[in-house]
Amino acid sequence: MKIITVYGSSKVRPGDADYEASVKVGRKLAEAGYAVMTGGYYGVMEAISKGADEAGGHVIGVITDQIGKRYNLEPNAYIKELVNYTELRDRLLYMVQKADGYVAMPGGVGTLHEIAETWELMRIGGVQTQPFTCYGPLWETVIHALQGSPYLGEGYEGMLTISHSPDDVIENLTV
Repeated sequence: MKIITVYGSSKVRPGDADYEASVKVGRKLAEAGYAVMTGGYYGVMEAISKGADEAGGHVIGVITDQIGKRYNLEPNAYIKELVNYTELRDRLLYMVQKADGYVAMPGGVGTLHEIAETWELMRIGGVQTQPFTCYGPLWETVIHALQGSPYLGEGYEGMLTISHSPDDVIENLTV
């Protein structure tokens, strides 16, 4: 089974538009036959996990002591397979290396770090290039600004797509 790693904010809550969109994305990923892998906690991670679980999908949560113990967090209730790392950097590397594709839902600096690390590892050949789509207007603005700047250099083109709906996510992962 192919695994899609999904990044996103821990700050969104049930009822928020980004949370509900993430539930739909998780559901559509599971319906398309993908397992989902997230950081395992709350917000987008929980919403993706919930949607995938409700659709009968396999849900992998990759947690880290650096976050869980520091903030006294437990993994979300929808996880079927739990992986734990001591360090955040090891958690992210695992999530990048084990995935067959990536989705970045709305998020902050942590999500931006995950996008940048994944994108750079694909560019330099540190991991195999896989489909990678970023969801929504925030990432569209950020990605287009980077791609249009003189600072990006060569080799980044065509690695990321932008999705505006849950259906776009599935389409962008399968092209």
